[in-house]
Amino acid sequence: MRVRGGGSAMRTRLTAAGLGTAGVLMTVLAGQLGSATAAAGPAAAGQGDTLRRDAAAVRDAGSSGVVAEARDARGRSRAARAGVADLETRAPVPYDAYYRIGSDTKTFTAVLVLQLVQDGRVALSDTVAELLPGAVTGNGHDAGRITVRNLLQHTSGLPDYDTVLFGDLEELTAEAYREYRFQPRTPRELLDLALTQPPEWLPDGDDPGDPGLRWGYSNTNYLLAGMIVEKLTGNPWEQEVHERIIEPLGLRHTFTPAGSAYVPQPTATAYTRFPGDAELTDTSVARGGWADGGIISTTADMNTFLRALMDGRLLGGEALAAMRQTVPATGWGEEAPEAEYGLGIVWRPVAGADPERCPGGGLWFHGGTSFGTVSETGVGEDGRHSAAAAVFTLGLDEEQRARSMAAVRMIDNAVCAPRGSR
Repeated sequence: MRVRGGGSAMRTRLTAAGLGTAGVLMTVLAGQLGSATAAAGPAAAGQGDTLRRDAAAVRDAGSSGVVAEARDARGRSRAARAGVADLETRAPVPYDAYYRIGSDTKTFTAVLVLQLVQDGRVALSDTVAELLPGAVTGNGHDAGRITVRNLLQHTSGLPDYDTVLFGDLEELTAEAYREYRFQPRTPRELLDLALTQPPEWLPDGDDPGDPGLRWGYSNTNYLLAGMIVEKLTGNPWEQEVHERIIEPLGLRHTFTPAGSAYVPQPTATAYTRFPGDAELTDTSVARGGWADGGIISTTADMNTFLRALMDGRLLGGEALAAMRQTVPATGWGEEAPEAEYGLGIVWRPVAGADPERCPGGGLWFHGGTSFGTVSETGVGEDGRHSAAAAVFTLGLDEEQRARSMAAVRMIDNAVCAPRGSR
């Protein structure tokens, strides 16, 4: 276990409409997407140029459109966009576009749980068996060995329901997307689906410093975390997110869509290239996730949330320190091979990071992926520098890596890069 004061950003799994798969990548040739010119929004003098350049690089790596916003220590914002909001209309990407943040939702859910820890209503060492009797059984599962910390840290060994849904990429097609995009699946149904598989392992204990502790990303962990929030509060997870985070921070453009398959305007078309397809598919319409990936937001609101988390407005010092206790996240992705996972947030090193902007040499983030949309975020240890972006194209082949790497570099430069390189 490592206690971090600085942070790391990292890629997450594909999750959308209850359909998802891990470790699948794609690209779209820049020639197909056209060469729309990057445009700039409000920017501090000079600093917006780098953000515009980096947004254009994300576009050139095969994205139909991208929008990004960064904030500095004085709270000044700079924004950039590149590409188009729609390949037919060629309209620019709105600066205030709504988008699905995917697994960035996990950070919100982790905050809820840690606030309940602060309130003395639950402990990180409490087990799933104690909190949700009978919820996790069968196929060798042992809820008495899975703690709240294991859930939030992805050290539970629980199988990922996404892998059960779409373990075979040949089944992940445009036709399957259209067939299932409106299909509702409750958290309990998704949990039951995951439990049809045996555990990847059984945790040996709750000590985050255990050198034998294993890590493996599973959306199932955050289904259970959401269920625990509801059990302890007696309220829907959505209500707790609103009353504990969205309303206090004034996040007027952040919400849980209550099962709706639509993202409100203004937004951009979310495109996906499915395996074997030559053309992009419009995947803008799809039911979202829940406590593991169900929130819709904007780049401005995501900056506000990240800064409030790191400057102590959402969590006290002890809870925030617990959140920053990390374990190596082996297998997180090539974009951050040295990533370390805390409780609903990830740390990664940034080469050449400005120590004043990113103490410890890195930044905190999570990231999230939905059909056709990738959310990228980053924030320094003290919350004084942050960035958030939405990329509106996802591919399910190996060339997605180039776009992902370009988006990560954009966040790194906005949050941590030395002044001379920004």
